[in-house]
Amino acid sequence: MPVKRVALLGATGSIGRQAIEIISSRAELELCAIMSGSQPIAALGLEHGVSHVQVGGSAVSLLDACEPDVVLNAIVGFAGVDATLWALENGVTLALANKESLVAAGELAVAAHRRGGGLLLPVDSEHSALFQCLEGRAPDSIESLVLTASGGPFRGRTTEELASVTIADALAHPTWSMGRKISVDSATLANKGLELIEAHWLFGVPYASIEVVVHPTSIVHSLVRFRDGALLAHLGTPDMRVPISFALGYPDRPAVATARLDLAQGLDLRFEAVDERTFPLLPLARAAGEQGGTAPCAYNAANEVAVEAFLDGRIGFLEIADTVAAALDQVDGSPARDLDDLVAADAEARSIAQRRLVPA
Repeated sequence: MPVKRVALLGATGSIGRQAIEIISSRAELELCAIMSGSQPIAALGLEHGVSHVQVGGSAVSLLDACEPDVVLNAIVGFAGVDATLWALENGVTLALANKESLVAAGELAVAAHRRGGGLLLPVDSEHSALFQCLEGRAPDSIESLVLTASGGPFRGRTTEELASVTIADALAHPTWSMGRKISVDSATLANKGLELIEAHWLFGVPYASIEVVVHPTSIVHSLVRFRDGALLAHLGTPDMRVPISFALGYPDRPAVATARLDLAQGLDLRFEAVDERTFPLLPLARAAGEQGGTAPCAYNAANEVAVEAFLDGRIGFLEIADTVAAALDQVDGSPARDLDDLVAADAEARSIAQRRLVPA
């Protein structure tokens, strides 16, 4: 079996650490480059014999130098856009864990993917599940995609109750172990908003045909409705090693040492409607996606600014959504002709959000 050379971006985060575990255990995978924003990356490179190591900055020069077969983009936020576009433009297999880059650069990414012709394999558990449920299905047989959300740590709470939640409360996700930024996004449901926009670009499905439901146990990762009334679901334990392994091993499905669902013991498969009044970042994402242009980029940019301010203790939990809504009201939202336009739109939304911030 030919060896796949993997460039891992975001190597010290949750996805990155689990990816290294998987790559180290597989003879057919070779870690050819790693990048991260934190200094321990140098020691990590020495430990795994990686010749191309980079701390921060643009990933493009690193990718040009190492010539990977697969780029696993696990960078957090808009910073991952250039790596996503590089992989898509060059026809290199992209294992995408950086949902923000596809949200912000959707039209540019789709065009680059069309030109490059390589594989785009989602790593988010929900999108990996959809990818697997959709394989080999005729597009006209699909009625809708169903994204599941755990509901986060604040499921069932009222807006009044959310006014006093703490940073520690927001980071206490009930079913997944994740980084700080994505944990807050899951608490506000912004993460599901980003996934909604990502699903639109990944699968070419209109927003009206993408549903979101709350599924507290995170056993069903996503579902697809077909025109004959059937639903196809992807089930499994909440373990990110499974979608990471699937993307790195595709089209094979290597073994993963994860807990198996014990069907005989019974499964809790409850589903609930999303409380969009209490968690407005989900409907705001849908509105931004339907508006198109650079509105999704602005949504993501303002959310990144607001989440950072919340984690720094400068604003309260509810002000995250207020900040994003204010930014969306003020941005132009015109389509981006190129990456420079996109960077400018991102900067504009960040500036608006920064001015909107009020100390808690």
